[in-house]
Amino acid sequence: MKLFLSTDFEGTSGIVAWEQIIEGKAEYEQGRILLTNEVNAVITGSIEAGANEFVVNDAHHYMRNLHPQDLTGRAMLITGRHKPLYMMQGLDASFDGVCFVSYHGSIGAEHAVLSHTYNPGAIWEVRINGEIVGESGLNALVAAHYNVPIIFVSGDEATVQEARFIAPEAEKVVVKHSIGRFAAANMHPTVACELLQAGAKQAVQNIKKMQAPQFKLPVTIEITFLVADMADMALWVRGVERLGPRSVKVVGENLLDLYRTFVTIVTLTRALVDTH
Repeated sequence: MKLFLSTDFEGTSGIVAWEQIIEGKAEYEQGRILLTNEVNAVITGSIEAGANEFVVNDAHHYMRNLHPQDLTGRAMLITGRHKPLYMMQGLDASFDGVCFVSYHGSIGAEHAVLSHTYNPGAIWEVRINGEIVGESGLNALVAAHYNVPIIFVSGDEATVQEARFIAPEAEKVVVKHSIGRFAAANMHPTVACELLQAGAKQAVQNIKKMQAPQFKLPVTIEITFLVADMADMALWVRGVERLGPRSVKVVGENLLDLYRTFVTIVTLTRALVDTH
């Protein structure tokens, strides 16, 4: 059984500040230990239930937070920036299931540690078919394209709540309780890893009951930016339409193309972040 793990960082127990998850910051090395242990807990639980092949896509910031030699299960690690499929790089139809590890809530979530949606310096809100989504909802477009079920999601309560939109049957593990955007009640790392291991085992045991995400076609992605010139720049991408001063939309039936268009928009608008 072959599993794909898309790993973020903000949803790790003990993480409440950017300084813990940005390369070069004082607390970063401690943060990456916490993340690595949680990823390994998910792999270990999956192995206990029969999974035997793992591809881990390091999908946070510079995307080199995990050391390959520290991963259990002889997992393949996809690392480094500027991947065409960003947080879902490496996924294809050969996988049996997708795991979202250490994910976080969307930028509009009421209580979610370090909440954002891909680019906190540019994006104010994203909707798919009218529903507010975070990164899990956007990434589900790729899983749906390849018809691979999302079987496991971990993070805080907001993460779990948002995942119900795209993966109602997935095993969901809450490892911390968000108090605000920069505060949380964190489970002890050992306890968190025990829960993650048990949850991953349960997910793999139930994998045959799970289905790939479903989206009503055609799919409409609406993106609202912080400022109008970011929406102007998004119009450089073919197929993007203006909705309002700060909002654009893209509509289509090919889910992979839609996701690629969104990633292109995110990459373009990063160029404006430092100027505001």
